[in-house]
Amino acid sequence: MDLGLAGRCAVVTGASKGIGRAIALGLAAEGANVAICARGRPALDETERALRDVGVQAYAESCDVGDQAALSAFLDAARRALGRVHVLVNNVSALALGSDEGAWEASLRVDLMASVRATDRVVPWMVESGGGVVIHIASGSGLEAGSPPAYAAAKAALISHSKTLAVALAPKKIRVNAIAPGSIEFPGGIWHQVRTHQPAAYQQVLATIPWGRMGTAEEVANAVVFLASARASWITGVCLGVDGGQRKANL
Repeated sequence: MDLGLAGRCAVVTGASKGIGRAIALGLAAEGANVAICARGRPALDETERALRDVGVQAYAESCDVGDQAALSAFLDAARRALGRVHVLVNNVSALALGSDEGAWEASLRVDLMASVRATDRVVPWMVESGGGVVIHIASGSGLEAGSPPAYAAAKAALISHSKTLAVALAPKKIRVNAIAPGSIEFPGGIWHQVRTHQPAAYQQVLATIPWGRMGTAEEVANAVVFLASARASWITGVCLGVDGGQRKANL
């Protein structure tokens, strides 16, 4: 199936590993040019090389998206490098899993405000290009109780933000959606660490997933790539769970 992404230009934040890396590579596999950022340089450079190996344009820059000036500079440089921006995927997270004030500050600054600021920066460029797609990577934690409060609240705010923008930006032909991954395991990720160091806790969470396994970064990326594509042209304002049935609520 041709997803219509060849030659499109996408920005993915937090894309040096895990879900962000899988999203960037998934978009590139469909022919999209991709700009990525992350704080750690070695993994970022490796991902940039992998993108170029696919045969698309790639741009990578080390960036703390929680720093507003640094985020703006990265986005401006990404636009110069790619020429245009048709797709923005706000993937980065502080993964602040505590409940103290520091966790709240990090979650709001990185998970929420970096996504809001990146969207505000990029939307005018999408308007100039005749439309675009914004995708927030939220979490199932933002849909129900039981997760660390700061992280969950920030993800819930992202879901609300995406719905509000979807309505506001529809006349400008910009679609906005959110993805709510469940428990996703990849090398070096949080669930890989839990499985290694807290096997009982890992098994407890695993028992909540009807499929009997954790999800993969590539399975999240597949959903993102579809939502970014012309095949999803009538889908906006949606929060799509990618969780193997882990979340049981009707709504």
